[in-house]
Amino acid sequence: MTSPVLAIDLQPNDIVAPAPGRTAITISYVNTQNTNFYLNSVPTGSSPNLETNVALIRLGHTYTIGSLPAVSYIQTGAGGLSPDGSLSPYPASQGMTDTTIATAIWPYANHTTRTYFGVAAYLSLPTGEYSNTKPLNLGSNRYSQALQVGYQQPITKSIDGAFAFDTVWYGANSQCAATCSSVSNLQLTQKPLYSTQIGPIYRINQTFTVAATYVYVTGGETAFNGVERNNTVVTQRYFVSGVAHTSIGRFMLQYGNDLATMNGFMESRRLALRYTKAF
Repeated sequence: MTSPVLAIDLQPNDIVAPAPGRTAITISYVNTQNTNFYLNSVPTGSSPNLETNVALIRLGHTYTIGSLPAVSYIQTGAGGLSPDGSLSPYPASQGMTDTTIATAIWPYANHTTRTYFGVAAYLSLPTGEYSNTKPLNLGSNRYSQALQVGYQQPITKSIDGAFAFDTVWYGANSQCAATCSSVSNLQLTQKPLYSTQIGPIYRINQTFTVAATYVYVTGGETAFNGVERNNTVVTQRYFVSGVAHTSIGRFMLQYGNDLATMNGFMESRRLALRYTKAF
């Protein structure tokens, strides 16, 4: 049993190059629920219920590298992971989440034609709550790095198409006991995880924008002390977003769930609320 692994979701117009010299604070609430567990595309029938509630805060700043737009941010948070159903014997996990540091740069950005190509690098730090005696934890107790490319261009006057691809590389967790179904520590390693996301962004007017995104995830097979577990992740999911740009900041509501999964938890709900204030 391992915690869910996901793509690095991009929000509507994240691929649009920002104006330099601005600082932004984003506060998010994310709720997820997982109500099934799959092994090689077959549900185990164990009726798990794993719910996560997390509050995140992100601080970012935009600037230029040479003449190219760029942005960097740091994100951290706190929350709780609550097992129920067939997972009810397992203890909950409450505390800090892992911390993410990211930098993006746009080799090409044309505001006139609404065409953008960006590259982003991510580093995840193991600051989250973790105990080797718990099979489920908010934190991962390992470093990870990711590289993502994104492209966005207009389809019609009011609709843009966005595409992104990312790869995540994982460090080892040498203190994996309960999560690795062991009474003593094993070394958990994981192969790279590959994700593709694509979808339209519809600008209704100056205030409201809606978007839909399809995500395909594959890879990420884990191993205990070098012994592979034949649990490659193959997941399809979607999420829809509504954005309101107001005089006091940007509000976003997002909902989605898994469409299919081969191994691991099946996410039946992902709800996110975000507020961003730039200054």
